[in-house]
Amino acid sequence: MEKKEEIKELTKKLLIDRKNGFVKVPEEKAEQADRFCEGYRSFIGRAKTEREVACFAIEAAEKAGFVPYEQGKHYQPGDRVYYNNRNRAVILAIIGEEGCRDGVRIAAAHIDSPRLDLKPHPLYEKDGLALFKTHYYGGIKKYQWTAVPLSLHGRVVLKDGTHVDLRVGEEPGDPQFTVTDLLPHLASEQMQKTLSKAIEGENLNILAGSRPVRVEEGENLVKLNLMKILNEKYGMTEEDFVSADLELVPAFGAVDIGFDRSMIGAYGHDDRVCAYPALMAALQMKTPKHTVLSVLADKEEIGSDGNTGLNSQFMRYFIADLAEAEGLEGRHVLSRSKCLSADVTAAYDPNYADVYETANSCFLNGGVGMCKYTGGRGKSGSSEASAEFVSEIRRLFEANGVLWQIGELGKVDAGGGGTVAMYVANLNVDVVDIGVPVLSMHSPFEVVSKLDIYMTYEGIRVFFES
Repeated sequence: MEKKEEIKELTKKLLIDRKNGFVKVPEEKAEQADRFCEGYRSFIGRAKTEREVACFAIEAAEKAGFVPYEQGKHYQPGDRVYYNNRNRAVILAIIGEEGCRDGVRIAAAHIDSPRLDLKPHPLYEKDGLALFKTHYYGGIKKYQWTAVPLSLHGRVVLKDGTHVDLRVGEEPGDPQFTVTDLLPHLASEQMQKTLSKAIEGENLNILAGSRPVRVEEGENLVKLNLMKILNEKYGMTEEDFVSADLELVPAFGAVDIGFDRSMIGAYGHDDRVCAYPALMAALQMKTPKHTVLSVLADKEEIGSDGNTGLNSQFMRYFIADLAEAEGLEGRHVLSRSKCLSADVTAAYDPNYADVYETANSCFLNGGVGMCKYTGGRGKSGSSEASAEFVSEIRRLFEANGVLWQIGELGKVDAGGGGTVAMYVANLNVDVVDIGVPVLSMHSPFEVVSKLDIYMTYEGIRVFFES
């Protein structure tokens, strides 16, 4: 009997306990997670593009006392400012008691998601139907985007420089859109193709209309009728499509998944499921010891390039300006800074167990997932966190009751992926990836655990407070 107790104690002391998180956390934590996710579910159903997330973040920030950042102004501890980068990326900052002198604390997430974008000349008519040509954005399985309801979101800048914002397909009574697929009765040849070839990118064409202008003769009368509707409603001509950012995204909302309502299914969890905790942690932060930043960036799904992506200089310039206002060098502040790169990771899926290495996978309800490195096939495209920094974050989480786990993005030769961590690390910042494990990642309908969302928020919050 004594040996059994000794073994039990040794097991508890020396081995990892990988029980379901609901067994490990107090009931009140699970209830807090459910309450927190009520706000998240509303957010993820409303903010479906990077512009809409940026708008949501700015509105929420202003309600919480944040004001636009003024370059050159010296801010006091507790001051709350935000920087709006072209309505597609946002930085929220709370000035710390010690300012920037010992570095800043950064939580960086991205707010873009895979989708279908309209081409510059998208509208055409063929055989009595009007359709939009698209170019897919980010890594998608193209076959998943057929035969699902889609909504149209974005901004059109007209020839005179004014703009109109579109959000069609989200409200009751709105028209919606779709990409058609081939009926199985005629699809014997299609179904012999590999999944990557069954639907070609050039065939991801959006069904947009079928009713012509009521005249007896003429060409492109269905297309003309659509442009007539768009002109009457938005003042658009066909040429205005060339100066438009228009995106097709799934039209359905966010819902609870499972009889136990423990999960949320929605479009765009990657990576708004980490952006929302980073935003909430900043909104609820009082006066931290060190200045803290929540960075919500664009373009991660296509490499973080462009002036709103984290491979640009906008975050570095912002930190340099904060440093200069305090009489400090930006490079010295960055070198002392620390960052949680908040991006999703793959959740172990028993339906596809052969691509996962179970001992090094993250699981739904296991808490916030940590990745020491991302990349693929030899850690390519990764920045690996140091053992010292991983230990620091680990101890911080454990000391504050944050449920966490660590894993990789599948088997070594199965594939891989990257995050914004490497671009932050290139600035000489200590950084590690943390985030929510996701099922069906990059699909039109992803699934996450409510407990993992809340633990991601808790992890970012205690990091800001440290």
